[in-house]
Amino acid sequence: MTHDALIHPSAEIAEDVTIGPWSVIGENVKIDSGCVIESHCVISGPTHIGKDNHFHSFCSIGADSQDKKFNGEHSELIIGDRNVFREFCSVHRGTKEGGSKTLIGDDNLLMNYVHVAHDCLIGHHNIFSNNATLAGHVVVGNYVTMGGLSAAHQFVKIGDHAFVAGKSGVYMDIIPFVLAAGSQSTLSGLNTVGLKRRGFSSDRIKQLKQLYQILFNKDLKLADAIAAIQTQSPESSDAQLILSFINQSTRGLVRPKRTHHATA
Repeated sequence: MTHDALIHPSAEIAEDVTIGPWSVIGENVKIDSGCVIESHCVISGPTHIGKDNHFHSFCSIGADSQDKKFNGEHSELIIGDRNVFREFCSVHRGTKEGGSKTLIGDDNLLMNYVHVAHDCLIGHHNIFSNNATLAGHVVVGNYVTMGGLSAAHQFVKIGDHAFVAGKSGVYMDIIPFVLAAGSQSTLSGLNTVGLKRRGFSSDRIKQLKQLYQILFNKDLKLADAIAAIQTQSPESSDAQLILSFINQSTRGLVRPKRTHHATA
């Protein structure tokens, strides 16, 4: 159902999609069933939106990248299912340098004024609080929470179940399961509250604390800490997730404050 919306003839929109007044659906946009687009939204293409997404008023979705190297080449935005975009969210398509795609998974909540820049890769079940900002090429895992007014630098990776406190600046990669805070983020231990809310057992959290101690609170070089974890927890899926994340890190790791541990 549409009310005074402007829809490009090439747009593919499922019959049960609701589009509010004065919204604009552009060229090469595909919107699957169950979606709600409230008033004054602009959705540009090429953009593919999955099922049961809800876009509140004044969202700008699928606009050109703000990267100055972007020169109008083909790029896409792909959004999964059951995401909520609150008022004034902005999400940009990809660029050639980043694989030409911005990807957002399923069941994410993006609160007011959240910005997702070009070539970001976002997983599932994440919460981005008001004014959280992702620069280009940021990778966010699953069950991540970013507090209000937080910001992630280009090419940063944030691991599963991490929590980034409000007004934090993320300049390096954040491993899974931890809490990061500060204008130049440092670690403050595990994201214990979030892990408990997601059903992590006491034993599992205890094991994660032991992994954290090996990585950051022992007098070990990073390579030695990794070797110790591989020896002590070879069958732990949580340990393997952390080690895989570290192996893929390109910007170095956010660490606890006042750490004196070697990084090589």
